[in-house]
Amino acid sequence: MEWPRPRLPYLKKRHRVTLFSARLWLRHVLFWGGAVVVGLVATAFAMGSDHAHVLFKKLLAISPWLPLLVTPLTLAGVAALTQRYFKGAEGSGIPQTIAALRMPDGADRDRVLSLRLALGKILLTCVGLAGGASVGREGPTVQIGAALLYNLRWLTRFPRHLMDRGLIIAGGGAGVAAAFNTPLAGIVFAIEEMARSFEERSSGILLTAVIIAGLAAIYVQGDYTYFGATDATLSGTSGWQGVFLCGLVGGALGGGFSRLLLAFSERGLPGRTGSFMRAHPVYFAAACGLLLALIGLASGNTVYGSGYQEARSLLEGSGEVPASYGLWKMLATFVSFISGIPGGLFAPSLSAGAGIGQVVAGWVTQADAGSLVVIGMAAYFAGVVQAPITAFVIVMEMTDNHDMVVPLMLATLLATAVSRLICPRPLYKGLARNYLVRVRPPAPKEHGF
Repeated sequence: MEWPRPRLPYLKKRHRVTLFSARLWLRHVLFWGGAVVVGLVATAFAMGSDHAHVLFKKLLAISPWLPLLVTPLTLAGVAALTQRYFKGAEGSGIPQTIAALRMPDGADRDRVLSLRLALGKILLTCVGLAGGASVGREGPTVQIGAALLYNLRWLTRFPRHLMDRGLIIAGGGAGVAAAFNTPLAGIVFAIEEMARSFEERSSGILLTAVIIAGLAAIYVQGDYTYFGATDATLSGTSGWQGVFLCGLVGGALGGGFSRLLLAFSERGLPGRTGSFMRAHPVYFAAACGLLLALIGLASGNTVYGSGYQEARSLLEGSGEVPASYGLWKMLATFVSFISGIPGGLFAPSLSAGAGIGQVVAGWVTQADAGSLVVIGMAAYFAGVVQAPITAFVIVMEMTDNHDMVVPLMLATLLATAVSRLICPRPLYKGLARNYLVRVRPPAPKEHGF
């Protein structure tokens, strides 16, 4: 049976009514306002994180031994608050956001993207940074941005495809853009890492959210580049040898780091240590804090916080950062992550990559050191997250260096290929799957990972 076609005048009338309907414009205004809020909240979070790290630096100025007391107490306190009041806020926030995209049940998704959890993420990440944790705010900002836009559905009715995925993806991308002042990277990250596809129906809402959130952040903080501007370039055979080495080393170390994190996320620690961790998570967090303080002493107090200052000093060639900084920063970030406190991997991974680039620059002395630091950042980050396009775009925007596009692309693609040999499952995708298993044990292949 063939259904009769609707008349053309009816279609025109329906389109005209929809275009000028009050509900449509209310939806647009609420969405634009939500994107502005994402930008402002990301900016406030950035300022709070910076003040928290400054507070910890003042503590170090009093005595470099104080972290042996303060860091364990802080991590234990943050872990206790997370377990008691903000369950689900631990870790980066990106795996939780990806998991929310794959949750078929609204109640589970509502818990992961609740405003209470977003607030806890902000407060506890700042407290952790004030205690010296090696974490970043960018991953948490993804979950916060996704939560803010997702909860707009309580104010008006959105189309089904936006409620299921569009608002979450747009909020996550807007969070990255506002956190780093990298609008292009926010769009690429949302497509490459969160959505894993480009949906035509959601593309406009993603672009709009990123642009508005980025403009709101710029209005408060000004137009800036996260690591400052660098005009470092590569030339000659030695420079391309450095690109190749950064790709190999960054991919191998990033893949190893991801594999260890995924193994811990799936099985925890073996033996009595694992049993103690599961039975006493707060005491385990305190032990991680003590280990972090010892790493801080061994590294000359360079591994605390996001690593922003150390990475910037390496890019500018100023300041004293030890040659072993990259490895110490990787270890400090791993210890901070397994402690169970909220905090992201973006900035610490970029900082560790800068340290790796510094080491490679010592091997290839004929090449420009600053350029290899930039490439090391992108290569190690690509090795950790296995998202090569996001890696080279975000580093390019954060250093305002468009002359390095080709070397960055080559290094990130090579690093991703090496990383996948060591860790076949991408980090955030694997962490999201493990999170879903803990929250709601699935049937085989239920969540499509």
